[in-house]
Amino acid sequence: MNTSMRVNTNPNPHLRRGILSALLALSASAALAVPGTAAAQEPAGTTAPAAPISWGPCPKADPPYPDPSPKAQCATVEVPLDWSKPTGPKTGIFVARHRATDPARRIGVLMSNPGGPGAPGADDALYADDPVGGYSPAMLQRFDMIGFDPRGVGRSQGARCDETINDPAPARPRDAAGFERMRTLNGRLADSCLKRTGPLAAHMDGESVARDMDAIRAALGERRISFLGHSYGTFLGERYARLFPGNLRALALDSAMDPDRPDAERYLTDGSVTLNSTLEKLAAWCAKDAACALKDQDLTAVTDRLFARADAGTLVEPGSKGPTRTKVDADRLSDFLTGELRVWSPEGTARQLAALHTGKGEVRWTTSSTDPTAQLVLCRDYDFRIRDYAQYRAIRQRVAEAAPHVRSNTQALDLVLGCQGWTMPPKPRPARAEGDLPPVLVVNATHDLATPLTGARRMRDAFPKASLFTMDLVGHWLYRRGAPEEAMRVIDTYLTGLKG
Repeated sequence: MNTSMRVNTNPNPHLRRGILSALLALSASAALAVPGTAAAQEPAGTTAPAAPISWGPCPKADPPYPDPSPKAQCATVEVPLDWSKPTGPKTGIFVARHRATDPARRIGVLMSNPGGPGAPGADDALYADDPVGGYSPAMLQRFDMIGFDPRGVGRSQGARCDETINDPAPARPRDAAGFERMRTLNGRLADSCLKRTGPLAAHMDGESVARDMDAIRAALGERRISFLGHSYGTFLGERYARLFPGNLRALALDSAMDPDRPDAERYLTDGSVTLNSTLEKLAAWCAKDAACALKDQDLTAVTDRLFARADAGTLVEPGSKGPTRTKVDADRLSDFLTGELRVWSPEGTARQLAALHTGKGEVRWTTSSTDPTAQLVLCRDYDFRIRDYAQYRAIRQRVAEAAPHVRSNTQALDLVLGCQGWTMPPKPRPARAEGDLPPVLVVNATHDLATPLTGARRMRDAFPKASLFTMDLVGHWLYRRGAPEEAMRVIDTYLTGLKG
């Protein structure tokens, strides 16, 4: 969710896709009632009638981004702001379409979502024929590509919050007072989102977006859709399958979220164990490759010693001429490892670990941050409440024991902490509707720090007929050009070849 993570290569500069992938933990304090968060359950598998879409030209892009494809069309679909009140106030969903280039061989509609959570998704259609980041010509021939900005995101009335509220929030609370202050500030941020955005801020959850997707399907006049979800978009795909199984022709899930609403500890453990195994992969590379700056040393042992020095207060930032006076604590060291290992640049990571070890050299530090848009989504979709600081410290200790060489996956930790004290409570998981699902395809890297393989396995197991395709690499979001293209071929073959 908050930081771009793609497989081993730079993100396509033409596509503005937010990403971080992971979940969250919610506050242990009793959630405050807010407008629009009543527990009314929307019936599964029902969609309010939708007027046919009136397509028009697409807006120009803001520099430095290129304008959309001239073949793209755009529109707005009106949906209920609160799906439990289908005749109540409406909100607009920005939708884009790139029509199949070979109408005689057209299969149907391929709807997609790039994840985030809270990332604009209309770009998938606006730039569908982009030679760098778009779809293959064969896919463009067979499908109408449909992208949309989820409710409260981008061109669908983007949510507004007072982000200055969290400026003084402790990134890593170190005592009970710091933990409570963080929760208080998160609560104030949530309340500011409601004040500045209105009731929509309380209805940006995945279930509501899945219902919007079906409203788009109905407005398109399509009986069924195919769906391709990436990262958090896989959660939306699972929600759509749960609510509207009979309306799916195909469901492809790339870099899959854990659909089982794991608690904070399990989520942190899964992400941290994956980070730990990725460091071990780096150590194995280092033991065999002369390019490693720590070639003659056990890289994991070096990292363990760095953490011991951080705990003792003796680890400092390296400098060009030797050690500086700026201390590095254990959390900052975990931040560094998370940021470095997720992009898999072994020579560079080893060189920076050697600089930390010797005190001489340069390190690329990362900073922790949370995105209010991601919080508005995540903190409604998952219930990861932590009771108090004592429970938080106990969780951190057990996670560190499970991932001893890295301590924690701080990308996951940022999401967990960002939802502590959030005043819009998590929404219950919707009931599963009756209906037959098509065979489902799940694709994941073996070392995915945002969506660990354990979650992808649970996603596969969530469906009666599903297969899991894995690639033995470090990375996130496998479906795109420039990455190892085997996953892209597997997904394209599944989407075009599935019968029914």
